[in-house]
Amino acid sequence: MSAESLREKIREIPDFPKPGILFYDITTLLKDPAAYKEAIDLMLEPYKDEHIDIVVGMESRGFIFSSPMAYQLDAGLVPVRKLGKLPAETITVEYALEYGSNTLEIHRDAVQPGQKVLIVDDLLATGGTVKGTIELIERLKGEVVGLGFLVELGFLKGRDRLEGRRVTSVIQY
Repeated sequence: MSAESLREKIREIPDFPKPGILFYDITTLLKDPAAYKEAIDLMLEPYKDEHIDIVVGMESRGFIFSSPMAYQLDAGLVPVRKLGKLPAETITVEYALEYGSNTLEIHRDAVQPGQKVLIVDDLLATGGTVKGTIELIERLKGEVVGLGFLVELGFLKGRDRLEGRRVTSVIQY
């Protein structure tokens, strides 16, 4: 199965969550066992020969991909969550959205200095959420070695906001 055949598994829903937005629904890809496995394999490919200590999954669809990737890489799994979801001591970062702001948090002890970190999410759009996640990892003195996505919306120029970073994506729109 190729990236193009995976793209065909993604349902496009116009005017969701608001008029003028075309939503790329990955649930139709996820329910297909072969497509889901191939998506994970293709997301892993650029990193399979690297030493990764921690895979960071971004809430919430990032967890769908980061968990099996951490397992395959023999790495730990760390969630980055929205404010108020983690029980122990956290550090937070606020980041801008098109219509306001949001706050992300990570446990203060989630990443040790010098650990090699792969950040994973389902979608790269404007890059705001991943930039906030990078800031959290770097404040904990982790080394971000890559940013892996299933889908990249190139027309939103998120990659440009991540200049100098290793960004990989399987499907581009």
